[in-house]
Amino acid sequence: MTIDTELEASPANKDKVVITCALTGVLTDPRQHPVPVTPQEMAASAKQAYDQGATVMHVHFRSQEPNKGHLPSWSPEVALEITEAIRRACRGVIINMSTGVFGADISDPVACLNAIKPEMAACNAGTLNYLKTRRSGEWAWPPMVFDNPVEKVKAMVEAMAVTHTLPEFECFDVGIIRSLQMYIDNGWAPQPPHANLVMGVSSGMPADPRLLEIIINYLPQGSPWQSTVIGRGEVWDVHRRTAELGGHLRTGVEDTFYLPNGDKCSGNGELVETLARFAQEAGRSVASVDEARAIFGFSQTD
Repeated sequence: MTIDTELEASPANKDKVVITCALTGVLTDPRQHPVPVTPQEMAASAKQAYDQGATVMHVHFRSQEPNKGHLPSWSPEVALEITEAIRRACRGVIINMSTGVFGADISDPVACLNAIKPEMAACNAGTLNYLKTRRSGEWAWPPMVFDNPVEKVKAMVEAMAVTHTLPEFECFDVGIIRSLQMYIDNGWAPQPPHANLVMGVSSGMPADPRLLEIIINYLPQGSPWQSTVIGRGEVWDVHRRTAELGGHLRTGVEDTFYLPNGDKCSGNGELVETLARFAQEAGRSVASVDEARAIFGFSQTD
């Protein structure tokens, strides 16, 4: 494979760009940050992002018990209530459900998949040591292995096939990106696979636009891709380069709380508005919901 580190914006950059909004994170405390939790909050935040150009909503589900909103929920009833509220608020919106769990048991996310039948779902495509240190050098949390062995990834893809859900393969490192082609060769991954390049996790790929220019060369031929960029000020250069290189865009309070000028955002709408501007500055236009559905091969809205 020839690596071109001097990539320029291609003709594809004039195409439509789909914007995803990651509405809320896994464990972020709503008492400290502007993360929506209840179905009403999730729908209102989704509508703000939708009005600014986001047509895909990446959703995590939170506990609805009092003072437990910082904890995840895998209740199918909660998942259905939240997604139905988002769909009512945003005509034709594409739901992209999180499926990430530790361990081999995927029955909880599969139960939610079966309940809501999302158009898309994240599919963590490989294993990562999930690490972070504080300034003191102490661990921010006990070192964890985010375990996604091949049999687990394959089982998740098979579960998504039952609900006609498109897997979005989340890649935290270069080796995981390279594994996508092997999944295709082995006969069970869709071709071309949709790839989500996750950058900025402390023990994964850094949020560096120079690295982005290299790693997209290792994607399977024809793969649509987007970047998920986690951090503060460093995320925005990667978003700009993604727009220039023909990728789709994602932001939201799951990934960052900060605007390019360093101010803390008030919510998802401001973050999506910034990405829409980046797309336009790169010579691309933001896909409408009907255009986004066509790009991903989903049925059109009424």
